[in-house]
Amino acid sequence: MDESLSHESIASQMKLSKSKTDESFESIFHEYWASVHRLLARMVIDPAEAEDLALETFYRLYKYRPAKQEEFNTRAWLYKVATNLALQSIRSFKRREHYEIHAGKDALIESYGDQPPKVFAEKEDRYFVRMALGQMNSRQAELLIMRHSGMAYKEIAAAVNLSPTSIGPLLLRAEREFELCYRTLVQEER
Repeated sequence: MDESLSHESIASQMKLSKSKTDESFESIFHEYWASVHRLLARMVIDPAEAEDLALETFYRLYKYRPAKQEEFNTRAWLYKVATNLALQSIRSFKRREHYEIHAGKDALIESYGDQPPKVFAEKEDRYFVRMALGQMNSRQAELLIMRHSGMAYKEIAAAVNLSPTSIGPLLLRAEREFELCYRTLVQEER
C-alpha cells in the first residue's frame, strides 16, 4: 500500500513539475517572442522564414530545458540560437540560389528553341536522315533504327531472326550505306 502511495505521489509531483516547466516556458515564450522574431525578421527579410526560425528557436529552448541555474542567460541563449539559425538559412538560400542560377544558365544555353537557324538545321538533318533511310535496303534501315533506339545485338538478332554474331558486320555495312546516302542527299540539296 505504501508503495502505491509513493508511486502516486511521485506521479502527481511529476505532473506538478511538468506544469510548472510548461508555465515557465510559456512565460519565457511570451516575454522573448517579439524581440527574437524582430531580430530574425531583420536578418532574413522574409516574414514567413523569420516566423519559422523563431518557432525553431523556441522549440530548441523547450527541448534543451535549462535547469534553474543562475548563470543561464535565457535572452542571450535565444539570441545566439536565433542568429545561428538565421545564418544557416541565409547560407542555404545563397547556395540554393547559386545552384539554381547556374542550372538556369545551362538550361538557357542548351535550349535553342528561340534560335530559328538551329531549329531549322535540326529539322533539315531529320529530313535527310529519313530520306537516307528511305533509300536504303529496308533490312539495313531496320537494323540501324533498332540499334540507335538502344537495342543490344542479342535483342536485334532475336527480332530479325539472325545469329547475334552476324549483327555486327550487318550494322557496319548498314552504317556505311547510310553515310553514303546521307552525304549524297546533302550534296544534291546544296
